Amino acid sequence: MPAVTLDLWHTLMYLRPEAEEEYMRTQVALATEALRGAERRPGATDRDDAELAAAFEKVYAEAVAEAGRGRTVTPAEQLLRAGEATGRRPRPEPYLERLSKVVASLPFARAPYALELLATLEEEGYHLGLISNTIGEPGAYLRPVLRSMGLDRYLRAVVFSDELPWTKPSPEIFRRTLGLLDSTPGDAVHVGDGWSDIEGARRAGLRGSILFTGLQEYGARYKALFLPATWDRPATDHVAERLDQVVDLIHAILPTGRSG
Repeated sequence: MPAVTLDLWHTLMYLRPEAEEEYMRTQVALATEALRGAERRPGATDRDDAELAAAFEKVYAEAVAEAGRGRTVTPAEQLLRAGEATGRRPRPEPYLERLSKVVASLPFARAPYALELLATLEEEGYHLGLISNTIGEPGAYLRPVLRSMGLDRYLRAVVFSDELPWTKPSPEIFRRTLGLLDSTPGDAVHVGDGWSDIEGARRAGLRGSILFTGLQEYGARYKALFLPATWDRPATDHVAERLDQVVDLIHAILPTGRSG
């Protein structure tokens, strides 16, 4: 079956840069509190909040780097690694519970034309799937957001990286999603805003990919962590500034929604 897979952050939904920055600061603050209150390992030295925060931020940056190599480090594992680095035994469950409440309160906005795009593609017979790297929060916390925005009803497969060993750009996460959609790489197109989207689609052998540039207004911290400095240009000839331009590009890559 012809399939279209899509990214989530900065493709189908987004946070304003200032909200994104505040959210990332809150993640660090929650982790710092969890480390401060954790049991110390024998012989562990005292650490102030600045040191605990720095340790978590280092682990978070390492998790982003691991994601760039296609490997998952879950939010729970990030906290445990920060605990190891600071001589503490934090409990991920209370940290994740507090994080879930923060995610539920975030002012997410649906991307312009997102619903229209999905509805049109579904009507034309494409099987639609979501592939999202989830480094700062579990994908389970984003599923209610998809429902609240009405996006979930068009998606036959929703794949979050923290629920698998792989992240984009690993080809395995694309192949797993396409399997859920009863499709193959040669009959699929991926749409996303970042290097991992375009590079992952290339590695997985997808028919094509579309770089979406309409929501590339990132917060400074997000940009520093998630945009590789070495990515000079996308490995795709297909670029859309608005989601309402994507349908025609998909038709050009997969004519009439069928493998040629």
